[in-house]
Amino acid sequence: MRLHYSPTSPYARKVLVLLKETGQEATVTLQGAMGSPVDPGSMPLGANPLGKIPALERPDGCTLYDSRVICRYLATLAGSGPALYPEGARLWEVLTLEATADGILDAAILMRYETALRTPAQQLPEWIEGQWAKIARALDAIEERWMAHLEGPLCMGQIAVGCALTYLDFRHAARDWRAGRPALAAWEARFAQRAAMQATLPPAA
Repeated sequence: MRLHYSPTSPYARKVLVLLKETGQEATVTLQGAMGSPVDPGSMPLGANPLGKIPALERPDGCTLYDSRVICRYLATLAGSGPALYPEGARLWEVLTLEATADGILDAAILMRYETALRTPAQQLPEWIEGQWAKIARALDAIEERWMAHLEGPLCMGQIAVGCALTYLDFRHAARDWRAGRPALAAWEARFAQRAAMQATLPPAA
């Protein structure tokens, strides 16, 4: 299989962490890609018509895209190892936590595009703050309602949250997401030390 990715993409990082946690690194070849909404660059348009990464090309099926689809697929191939998507009622908690983390990333990346792709005169500060408000609400919800889940057995929700928090440090460090969220900050400090997280840090993080 071939994974189109960028080392700075937090969505691709979710996939890389999963591969390391489940011992599947040798099954996937990495293919670098770069681009943006205004310039697709080397994004895999043939593999993913949306021009986004990650995209996973398989020898025996269609190319998979969207990190949640790819992670769920790879988790089914893992066999023994951590049950990243557990069976039963807890599955819905895992999926919701992963969706919350991905929503944080969606808003954080839109903030990044607003400042990286637009001139200062074109930027809308109120729009940027609106995106951060989404992130802040999601972080508060995790702090208030999800800490017991984060402290449980390793799952894809934890990986997604860990990758989202690293991205906030990577692109929006001045916002200090840790302020007022001591439990989440303490959890992140521990989770970030996992070998799979350390091995997949973005280049400038």
